[in-house]
Amino acid sequence: MAVVSEISPDGKKLTIAIKGRFDFGRHQEFRESYEKLNATPQSVIIDLKDATYLDSSALGMLLLLRDHAGGDESDIRVINTSSDVRKILAISNFDKLFDIN
Repeated sequence: MAVVSEISPDGKKLTIAIKGRFDFGRHQEFRESYEKLNATPQSVIIDLKDATYLDSSALGMLLLLRDHAGGDESDIRVINTSSDVRKILAISNFDKLFDIN
């Protein structure tokens, strides 16, 4: 699987790891990783350590996740980003919507 999700034992934190290409081909798998949960977790971590590519559809998927998690009230962190991915996120002003590391 290119999208691996893990919920903490207390159900408060969801971690979604992306492996390989983060593009439209991952759309369904990515949505299922958070929509299948019974309750919305308090925080979500998107781990891009093993992501090799990110395109505009990935940005759209992150926005859909943000809306699902509560919009401005959501706590979503994007971690383990490469310098190229950080540049893409900064150019898109995603650094104002997400906590990016």
